[in-house]
Amino acid sequence: MKRKIERKKIDYNSLRDIVPDTSVLVHGKLSALIEEGKIKDARIIIPQTVLDELQAQASRGRDIGFEGLDEIKRIRNTGEKKGVRVEFTGKRPTLEEIQLAKKGRLDAIIRDFAAKEKATLITCDYVQALVGEAEDVPVVYIPQPVGKDLPLEKFFTPDTQSVHFKSGVKPFAKKGKPGSVELVTIRDKPFTEEEINEIINDVMSKTRTDENSFIEIGKQGAMVVQSGDYRISITRPPFADGLELTAVRPIAKVSIDDYKLHDELKKRLVSGTEGVLISGPPGSGKSTFAASVAEFLVSSGKIVKTFEQPRDLQVGPEVTQYAPLEGDWEKTSELLLLVRPDYTIFDEVRKTRDFRVFGDMRLAGVGMIGVVHATDTVSSIQRFVGRIELGMIPHVINTVIYINAGKVEKVYEISMTVKVPSGMQEEDLTRPVVEIRDFETKKLEYEIYTYGEENVIVPVKEEQKGSPARRLAAETIKKVISSYDRNAEVELVSDTRANVKVNPDVIPRLIGSKGKNISELEGKVGIKLSVEPKGGTFKKDLPWNFEEHGSSIYLTISPDLTGKQVEVYDGEDFVLSAHVGKKGKIKVKKRSDIGKSILSAVSKDSLRIVS
Repeated sequence: MKRKIERKKIDYNSLRDIVPDTSVLVHGKLSALIEEGKIKDARIIIPQTVLDELQAQASRGRDIGFEGLDEIKRIRNTGEKKGVRVEFTGKRPTLEEIQLAKKGRLDAIIRDFAAKEKATLITCDYVQALVGEAEDVPVVYIPQPVGKDLPLEKFFTPDTQSVHFKSGVKPFAKKGKPGSVELVTIRDKPFTEEEINEIINDVMSKTRTDENSFIEIGKQGAMVVQSGDYRISITRPPFADGLELTAVRPIAKVSIDDYKLHDELKKRLVSGTEGVLISGPPGSGKSTFAASVAEFLVSSGKIVKTFEQPRDLQVGPEVTQYAPLEGDWEKTSELLLLVRPDYTIFDEVRKTRDFRVFGDMRLAGVGMIGVVHATDTVSSIQRFVGRIELGMIPHVINTVIYINAGKVEKVYEISMTVKVPSGMQEEDLTRPVVEIRDFETKKLEYEIYTYGEENVIVPVKEEQKGSPARRLAAETIKKVISSYDRNAEVELVSDTRANVKVNPDVIPRLIGSKGKNISELEGKVGIKLSVEPKGGTFKKDLPWNFEEHGSSIYLTISPDLTGKQVEVYDGEDFVLSAHVGKKGKIKVKKRSDIGKSILSAVSKDSLRIVS
């Protein structure tokens, strides 16, 4: 049973020596007591440990640091009028003590300091007060009121989605429902930094006392607080160029029936063996739909959990909302597998590690629903391509629901087959293909497959069947051929054959020895290639003479070509490209690979020199 601290009526005027800890300064209680005249003619002794801790928090951009330091300033200013003196004394904490702060070391230093000064410790920390009483240190515990409304809430009307405050800027709000949102100025007078800080102080006070309020993200210069239905983002310099507060609140809670889903889709959701993506642009109503799906699954007898940061889905108490365990979704997923839910809603899947966790959970047999930002349905699927293997996509996600303006605009189902992609004809082009079909009509609309070295998503249109693949093929061929000739011309004469026109100089290299290079290219692009020279003519064959002297071979052509570039072939196979030396001679080592190729060509009477 939780022990309660003995509460007596406190005569603050009787307190002469007071030691505040960090919590009471952060909550701003001491300056309020001085201003009300409850504390006067007293000495407030602030331990150096407290000051250093607040400074460290402020240096990291944490709001509690700024709040505590602001409170000390208020105590000094207010205390001068009430006969209250402020002193700073004590030793600075060591590095070891700072590292052990989370384990209560700094709190212990403050209690010891109060005992040494024979002063009264004032705190808003329940544990600190409890330990102080146990150590026989005079303690005044000031509990925080729980459950009070935030002053921030007065800026919200029933149709307000979010409010936006920035120092030196007029405050404005977004009002309306998804699809018809209007930006409205709340007042003409810009917000001051002091006003925003006052709102932040109220938010932080409630966060420390209300079980439905918690800090979701705390970084240098940035903080995200979830307080009931409100998601509050706070940013400060140096992260932002000024103090800013944004509060977002859902304005509608709808049931699954409001979306008029196809009965077959509802059955698929309830089956518990699905991977579902809910996609749409920001503010389109994805999270609202996800919450309605969660409620529907619970009402269907399913155990549902959520992955959220911040945890702002409006779901009932039957749905447990998880944050990343120690900042890591993988650790959360390990725990969740022991819990064995029927469905997990991941709001939202954003980073590469998120996609992998989503995939691992799905492959482990957990029904997964992922919320993804995307401009269209296919883009949400595209975000999985490259993050998980192409062949695994249909096993991870088989249904995609696109939300726009608060409505279900499109539903796709995903499956895999092995076939020749639409627009291609030859059987040797058969490959695994991921098909994306309209959920209701079953019409094939997109295909995903590996083309060359890339995974591509190709739209399938009946009236232009094959044309997307052919356009893609032409682009791929040109990209590959560009390493030989940047100005190559590609003409697709059919779905299975293309003519490639290149500079005559590069044709030997493009074809390669015994057609090796061109065969590799054909295998890569999946289309037969016919190579032609630009202008329709090849280089001319040159007359030549062959001589052997010692360890060298000499090919002699016209002296007029001295210094020019010529190419040597064995029939149609390229052998070498060489500069013509003095007196029209080309010298090659007899025992080299090229020399052996030339000797072989001479013996077969198939040697050609062209220019």
